[in-house]
This record gives sequence, C-alpha cells and structure tokens, in this order.
Amino acid sequence: MSYFEELTKAMTWLGEKPDTVFLGQQVRYPGNALYKTLEGVPLSKRIELGIMEDAQMGIAIGMAMAGKVPICIYPRMDFLLLAMNQLVNHLNHYRTAKPVIIRTCVGSKHPLDPGPQHSGCYMRVLEAAAPFINFYELNTRHGELYCGKGETPVIWAYKDAYERGKESKLSSILMEWGDMYD
Repeated sequence: MSYFEELTKAMTWLGEKPDTVFLGQQVRYPGNALYKTLEGVPLSKRIELGIMEDAQMGIAIGMAMAGKVPICIYPRMDFLLLAMNQLVNHLNHYRTAKPVIIRTCVGSKHPLDPGPQHSGCYMRVLEAAAPFINFYELNTRHGELYCGKGETPVIWAYKDAYERGKESKLSSILMEWGDMYD
C-alpha cells in the first residue's frame, strides 16, 4: 500500500468515528494533495475554514472541550506556526475532554521547489515548545512506513493519536511529507 493510500485509509477510519470532525483549508473543496486523502470522509464531517490559523486552533480546542475529536488540518507546517499561541499557551497546558489531532505536512519540493514558506520542517521546534503534545513523524525508512518510534504503518499513528489521546487527553501532531504523496 502506498503512502497516499495509507493516509486515505487513516482518514477514512477516523471519519467513521462518531465523535470526529475535520476542519481546515481544503477539507471540503479541492486545492491541495491532503484533500484527496479525505475522499472516504463524509462531507457532513468536514468544516471548511478560511485562512485563520490561530482561530482554527482555537475552534479545535473548543470542539475538544465540548466532546468532539477535531482533526485540525494545516496543509503546510509553515502555517501551523501561525497557531503557536493557541498550541503552546492553551492546548499544550490544558486537558480537554477529547484530544485535538493536528495533521500537517512539509510541502513537496518536487517537481518545483515552492520556497521556504511552503516546505519548512519545524517538528523539533514544536516538540520543544509543546512538551505535553504527542508527536508523530510519518516518514519512510528502508521502504517501510514508520512514525518515528519504530516501523509501523501510517494508520497506526493516526489510530494511536485517536485512541491513546482519548485515554490520556493528550493531543497530537502528525507530520506528513509532501514528497512522499506520489
């Protein structure tokens, strides 16, 4: 199964859960590669938002406080940085009723490099700034899919973020790599 197929399978699995909701840019309308991985998620579970990264994270935190598991999608990690206030000062410190699952991507540099504003990798910075959030790096090693903690499928990371997050009330950031979507 390809990286893209694993991501689609993970999103479909999350979309089947009664308490999940997906929010962000290009969750209801096409515009990036992440959109295509949501094809198995009902439109009724997708909330399209404008470009308002800090408010998006605040909305997700509020939804988690109200008992939903928001899948908060930032198509580029560079734009997740604009939500650092909510991420570091609120989500990192307070336990919500349910976890927030943050899905983000390091932009592809192929076939054209979009420049530093679309392909930055800030995972280590985020880990240092938000030590009470679980982090998963969805990458490859020796042709196998793994999430930075051992060789495991991509869907395992999303299932773990959902299931362990509900038990521990800890939120998660899952970082994908755009160059692997092919």
